[in-house]
Amino acid sequence: MTTQRNLLEVDWSQIPAPRDDGGAAHLKGLTLPAISLLATDDTSVNLSTLPGRTVVFAYPRTGEPGKIGLVDDWDMIPGARGCTPQTCAFRDLFAELKAAGAAQVFGLSTQSNEYQTEMASRLHLPFPVLSDEKLALTRALNLPTMEVAGLTLIKRLALVVDDARITHVFYPVFPPDRNAGDVLDWLKAHPAKV
Repeated sequence: MTTQRNLLEVDWSQIPAPRDDGGAAHLKGLTLPAISLLATDDTSVNLSTLPGRTVVFAYPRTGEPGKIGLVDDWDMIPGARGCTPQTCAFRDLFAELKAAGAAQVFGLSTQSNEYQTEMASRLHLPFPVLSDEKLALTRALNLPTMEVAGLTLIKRLALVVDDARITHVFYPVFPPDRNAGDVLDWLKAHPAKV
């Protein structure tokens, strides 16, 4: 049985790292499209309208304690394992990310808003998670994806967005639990222009 503890404790040396397949090479410099996504705080968020600096981290799918994984070999799919550790790292560094200039922080996946809302509550997230269940933003930006068990999932990445324009892309991301720290380091080294 999967528990919250083993969702977070991972020996990354036993997990295959994703390779840079060029799937995010086109993103830097793009302007976000006017697409509204349902958030775990019961709002609808249109990232293209947000002023200032926004951090969006995307992941394939968070696990659910007590439930069997999507497929038996989930951990062996490069880039699949680590969504909960990545999300918890952004939670743990949230105040520091804000202090380093992130006006907003969002998680993003293709999971349903209902599932994400439960997960956000369970993990005590201080930021909303956006549901792109219909793949509107994923398709509009041509985000890198993978197909697993008949589902389209976003490959793990993080975006720094300044006034709706993507200014930096973290891709591929591995190990996932270090992504928030890498984003924080980048924000500190590249202050937002006021």
